[in-house]
Amino acid sequence: MYVRDAKNRDEVWLLDRIEEAEIDDPAFRSRDYVIALDEETSRKAGFGRIRVHKTDEGEFCELAFVYTLPPWRQQGVGAHVMERLVAEASDEGYETVYTFTRQPSYFTPFGFQPLETEDLPEAVATRLEAVRDARGEDVIAMAVRAAEFDVPEEFRERFKQASPADQPEDGAVSAEESAEDFGIDPSKATYKYDTGN
Repeated sequence: MYVRDAKNRDEVWLLDRIEEAEIDDPAFRSRDYVIALDEETSRKAGFGRIRVHKTDEGEFCELAFVYTLPPWRQQGVGAHVMERLVAEASDEGYETVYTFTRQPSYFTPFGFQPLETEDLPEAVATRLEAVRDARGEDVIAMAVRAAEFDVPEEFRERFKQASPADQPEDGAVSAEESAEDFGIDPSKATYKYDTGN
């Protein structure tokens, strides 16, 4: 397993998974995403996104979301997606990464700490209000200093051995999409990008 930056060719896949997961991303840009993939099959296992907020009150980085596809859950995929995103935020000069969640226990093993609303910078407090309006009053703000983010060793070990729960017992893996899925007859296509017309 490994995590890489999303590429333009991943955009349709990302948009489809975002819709399936019922995630609201009004500022979608594929370049803000990272994707976890199986090294052997290139099968996608999860994705996540950071979002930089530039406001009159200040600038901050939000871990917008991390999503693991159902067959890959409980195998450290989300942890490594998060690690890549926090590293990218740090590389861009953000010392602190914020997230807004109803599930703080998911984030605490990595060093995220819950924050009181009154302790938030103004721009972060404004974002928290917007998230609560959209997702409910039980959403809280959390933050981690990028230098203190850590993936527990047990998650690293799970990630090394990750495999999809829906993989056939014989070990065969079916491709996610094929030329036939797009109405292309590979026996008649003359080159890689031929649509058959």
